[in-house]
Amino acid sequence: MAHRLEVDSILLEFGNKLVLQDVFFHCETGKVIGLLGRNGAGKSCLLNIIYGVLPLVNKSVRLDGKALSRNYRDPNDFRYLPQFSFVPKRNRLRRLFRNFELDFERFVRYFPEFRKYYRSKLSKLSGGEQRIVEVYLILASKTKFCLLDEPFSQVMPLHVETLKRIIRDESRNKGIVLTDHLYKHVTTVCDDLYVITNGKTYLTREADDLKRLGYIN
Repeated sequence: MAHRLEVDSILLEFGNKLVLQDVFFHCETGKVIGLLGRNGAGKSCLLNIIYGVLPLVNKSVRLDGKALSRNYRDPNDFRYLPQFSFVPKRNRLRRLFRNFELDFERFVRYFPEFRKYYRSKLSKLSGGEQRIVEVYLILASKTKFCLLDEPFSQVMPLHVETLKRIIRDESRNKGIVLTDHLYKHVTTVCDDLYVITNGKTYLTREADDLKRLGYIN
């Protein structure tokens, strides 16, 4: 069954600073949506609004046409990867995969070098390896939409390419919204790309739009 996420009428202020205004975009099952913007543009704030972490009065976040009024998000509807590490480092990988109801064997088909870590605590892995595990836990979970904030951070280029392949594989069954400062990877994996500038979202059509909107020089 196809699902649709719609976001519009977002208004976010911090003190006298207007961060987001007139924000609009939508994502459907089977699609990957990219959000780009300079530091401080409001990308992470927007993901937090969608996930319900930032409660606002003036907003409209709808799932399959139904407004999400509560701050709580059902994991069956949304999974969120924050910029920071969210998994306790003392957990062993076998426990993490069991808790998320995921098949470790499927994971090592993408990352065979991780097989040796099955009984290891997350703390034994490097920062980049920890990020790979966290991204996979969110991406592979049974949910309608994944929100990914900086999924490629600290990850070596070879593994970034594998993560991009997983994103495309998982997008067959869910919608994915992601943002990352490594914009070239975002542009190559996304179906639609929005740039946030001056608090507003702009749907881009070609590479020149990124220059016109001031995202790149």
